[in-house]
Amino acid sequence: MIFETHAHYDDEAFENDRDLLIKELLSGTICSIINVGASLASTKASILLAQTHENVFAAAGVHPSEVSELDETSFAWLREQANKKQVVAIGEIGLDYYWEKDKKAQKTQRDWFARQMNLAKECQLPIIIHSRDAVEDTLQAMKDAHAEEIPGVIHCYSYSPELAKEFVSMGYYIGVGGVVTFKNAKKLTETVKQIPLERILLETDAPYMAPEPFRGKRNDSGKLPYVAKKIAELKGIPTQEVIRVTRQNARLLFRV
Repeated sequence: MIFETHAHYDDEAFENDRDLLIKELLSGTICSIINVGASLASTKASILLAQTHENVFAAAGVHPSEVSELDETSFAWLREQANKKQVVAIGEIGLDYYWEKDKKAQKTQRDWFARQMNLAKECQLPIIIHSRDAVEDTLQAMKDAHAEEIPGVIHCYSYSPELAKEFVSMGYYIGVGGVVTFKNAKKLTETVKQIPLERILLETDAPYMAPEPFRGKRNDSGKLPYVAKKIAELKGIPTQEVIRVTRQNARLLFRV
C-alpha cells in the first residue's frame, strides 16, 4: 500500500468524480492521502476532505504565489485550522521566484514563509516546502528559522543532488513524483540515486505532473506505482521495497 504525501483533490479537475475517485484509491493501492492546502480556500477544502474520508489527512498553508491573501486576521484563522485534528502538516509554503520576479513581492513571500515555519514550530507540525528558482533564499530562510528543529519535506524536488544532500543533512525528506519518469529529469534521477531511500517520499501533486506514459493528462494517486517502479530501477531494488520504505518514511514524518 502506497502513502500519497501530496495531492490536491480539492482542485476543480476532480469536480465530477472527487469522492468516488478517493474511495476507489483508498480501497485499492493507496493507504493514506495528504491533501495539501495552497491557499486559505484550499486549506478549508482540504480539512473538509479529511473530515469526509477516512485515511485522508490535511495540510494547512498558503503557497508563495498566494501570500497576498494573508494578513493578521487571515493568519489567525490559519492558526486555528492548524490546530484541528485532521491537520498533519503546514503546507505548502515556501518561495517561488519562477512566477514572481518582483523583488518586493519576493520579500513578502519570504516574510510569510518565515511566519508559517514559526507556526509549524508552535503547533509541533512538519512543513511541506515549495521552492522553485529560489534555493539560496529558501536555505537562508530555513537556517534563520532553525528549520533543523522543524521536520519536513522539500516537495516536487527540482534542484541538484548536492543541494538535496544539504536538505537531507538538515533532516529533510525529498518529495519525488511523476517528473522522475520524464526523459529530461536528469537532476532528479541523479538525486534519487544519491540520497538514501529513507529520505524519499512518494507524491503526485495531483492533478499535475502525471508520470509517463500519462504525461500531460490528469494525475491521481493511482499512478504512483509508476513513480515507485522508476525509483526502484534507479536504486536497483524491488518496487515493493520502495513502497514499504517510503510509506514508513511518511508515517514517521506526519505521525499518522
